Amino acid sequence: MAFAHITFENKSGVVKDAPVGFSWTTFFFGFFPALIRGDWMWALIMFVAYWITFGISGIVFAFIYNRLYIQGLLKKGFKVRNYSGSKALIEAKAQIKLKK
Repeated sequence: MAFAHITFENKSGVVKDAPVGFSWTTFFFGFFPALIRGDWMWALIMFVAYWITFGISGIVFAFIYNRLYIQGLLKKGFKVRNYSGSKALIEAKAQIKLKK
């Protein structure tokens, strides 16, 4: 289960919530959480990896997908609006620097 959440907002006012930590949704539902979040690139990569490895890659993606999603939001220009949880732990697990 994700141990923290970060709320992001872009210049247009679009708000997205991102969990930090292990992704149980990715573990149980594969690439579908990426599709629902609109993260098309990682959804395609996960789908191909699942197909090639007969689903075993799902274990790896469960550990790393939330971090990849957060880093993708930052690359798209989203800024941290709010977060819940330990700042130091979030920064370590998500490999980002929180300014708040």
